[in-house]
Amino acid sequence: MQLSRRHLLALAGSGAATSLSVPAFSQGAYPNKPITITVAYPAGGDTDVLARIIGQKLSERLGVPVLIDNRTGAGGTIGTAYVAKAAPDGYTLLLAPNTLSIVPHVLKEGTGSRYDAVNDFTPIIQLASQSLFVIVTTASGVTNMKELVAAVKSGKIKSYASPGNGSPMHILAELFNKSAGIKIEQIPYRGSVPAVADMIGGQVPMMYGTLGPASQHIATGRLAVLAVADPQRSPFMPKVPTLIEQGFKDSDLGAWQALLGPKGMPADAVKLLNTHCNEILKMPDVAAKMNALSASPVGGDPDKLGKLVASDYARYGKVVKEFGIQAD
Repeated sequence: MQLSRRHLLALAGSGAATSLSVPAFSQGAYPNKPITITVAYPAGGDTDVLARIIGQKLSERLGVPVLIDNRTGAGGTIGTAYVAKAAPDGYTLLLAPNTLSIVPHVLKEGTGSRYDAVNDFTPIIQLASQSLFVIVTTASGVTNMKELVAAVKSGKIKSYASPGNGSPMHILAELFNKSAGIKIEQIPYRGSVPAVADMIGGQVPMMYGTLGPASQHIATGRLAVLAVADPQRSPFMPKVPTLIEQGFKDSDLGAWQALLGPKGMPADAVKLLNTHCNEILKMPDVAAKMNALSASPVGGDPDKLGKLVASDYARYGKVVKEFGIQAD
């Protein structure tokens, strides 16, 4: 059964409500009180919906409520830094996209809500991988990437929406600008959901992003997908060509979602959460809900995630420096 984003949010919301009635484990065992998963982005976005899907299943399996706390703002740094400074007892967790590894390079010295992506967190598990797409309003009249470049050069298209400075979408835009020999002004938003809303409202003609927040408008024909920023076509949109196919090299970039905790979490809590999440990701109903977000389940051990965070931190640091990307 195909699940719409509206259905996903409804299911996630009902799961969060029912989880409050689940009895807790005995005193002394982990967990024996509610666990909070912090999401540094607005409700309704991919990270938030995934947190609610995983949170509901964890609550059912662990026997305690798993609550979602949306702490938004400053490109995701407010919620992320909050978890970095939380007690490392396993009761405050973070579900984050790979923006986690980018933003520290973007922040100016002395900026509040700073964190160290590599050293301030305990990796638990990579939950998902996602493709990034080039999405335009059908009102723009653009149907492929060469037409998009022509529209930028003629001044017809001057700006694009992104979920914020230092997001993977922002990095992708700069890589594409370099490959195409153009410059499009970024309009940063506090997440993909408000960015999509302004596209539908006619304030901005295009964005780089995941399919989830735009899916219903793609289905109704108000938005169109021009390209995927992967080396191969996406199984979620196999008819959409890659940027490489359309002649734009060195502009492939994907996204991921992961579960982490503050540095110093007990090893047994990490192992318990990792084991349950790996099993949750294999559930057919979870895979179906993730596919509705155009997200592929990943899984693996904490070390795998730790290496991913560190390698992306090093890679994105070079890109941020090359393009002079900096938070406002």
